[in-house]
Amino acid sequence: MGLFRRKIPDIERNLILQIIEKSITEITPYEKNPRKNDEAVEYVANSIKEFGFKVPIVIDKNGVIVAGHTRYKAAQELGLEKLPCIIADDLTEEQVKAFRLSDNKVGEIAEWDFDLLGEELDGIFDIDMSEFGFDLDLDIEQTEKEINDCEEINIEDYNDEQFECECPRCGFRFNKG
Repeated sequence: MGLFRRKIPDIERNLILQIIEKSITEITPYEKNPRKNDEAVEYVANSIKEFGFKVPIVIDKNGVIVAGHTRYKAAQELGLEKLPCIIADDLTEEQVKAFRLSDNKVGEIAEWDFDLLGEELDGIFDIDMSEFGFDLDLDIEQTEKEINDCEEINIEDYNDEQFECECPRCGFRFNKG
């Protein structure tokens, strides 16, 4: 067992979420939010207009946003007065800070399966998916040609001394630029 022991939250108890409605004036953005999300606001606003407000904003006991800054900005843009919220009053200050960061980070790790994405997009006829940031003008044949025209390298032609940098997490070695 590691040096640090921490209490694992009662996951089953936390599965029951209470969604409450709050006035937008009772919700405050976290002033140190490191996520730059202005470019996404338009797309989130379009999503809310099309589908409704389906993902509540998570706030702390003081009404400060833990997760949902982009949804909050989209709601402002749409002129919404009341928002669905979940109060994360069961978290410590450290957990709030960690959740605020991890909620944004984990989305960066996921990848698209472009074959399945294409199949899904092909089945949507009456909704303009470009309203949500999808580039539907992507030329698949051109993209495949560019990939196929790439020159493969033989990894055995390289040794670790030829690379300037090393990823501290996975050890992958590479050159800048």
